[in-house]
Amino acid sequence: MQLQLATWQEIDAYLKRSTAVLIPIGSTEQHGPNGFIGTDAICPEFLAKSIGERTGALVAPTLSIGMAQHHLGFSGSITLRPTTLIAVVQDVVNSLARHGFDRFWFLNGHGGNIASVNAAFSEIYAESSLGTASSNRPSLICRLKNWWETPGVQAISTELFAENEGSHATCSEVSLTYYAYPDHVKQAEMSPPRAPTGPILDADDYRRRFPDGRIGSNPSLASVEAGRRLHDAAVKDLSDEWTAFAA
Repeated sequence: MQLQLATWQEIDAYLKRSTAVLIPIGSTEQHGPNGFIGTDAICPEFLAKSIGERTGALVAPTLSIGMAQHHLGFSGSITLRPTTLIAVVQDVVNSLARHGFDRFWFLNGHGGNIASVNAAFSEIYAESSLGTASSNRPSLICRLKNWWETPGVQAISTELFAENEGSHATCSEVSLTYYAYPDHVKQAEMSPPRAPTGPILDADDYRRRFPDGRIGSNPSLASVEAGRRLHDAAVKDLSDEWTAFAA
């Protein structure tokens, strides 16, 4: 069930059977020569819709712009400051909590969001601890889950890509987006085939170290079929985790 396609009466009916909501969160940033700029938002959104169909979960609108300041050396990338992302997550949770939701499962597609989202959770809990939360707000539980950290996804990534998976513009995430949008598959030469690895700081430092945007990956190995396998494995594992959380 997608919140965007529901009426307010349907949300009231949902709240009678569950107070848990699934919130996809990602980023809008470069993903190398053949990856979509929207990769980190597309992946959790695509999986969340499938989880919703499988489990009946309510899926909130995707938070598609994240903390991606280090990607701004590449055209099309958009970022929120860490403090802005913290505020956005707080406002989304507090808005939904006002209606009676009390369990918030953020399905994440971008590693750069992790610190800020967890900081937002701490701010939300501090509101209750300090007595600054509204009087009608229930006790809240917030959780962040990275879609790629499931046993099924890890096994398939290792089988298909091994050391070519990398840590940004990965074979797995590019494959998953190709399965979601098979009419938009990109072709590009990778030089070197597998990108170097290393630390990242600001946008200029990133562009110097990784001139085509990849980190440790060779996404020329990405495919629609690999994306199908990753999707099916992720949805199975994540649906089980969602069901346990929502209960």
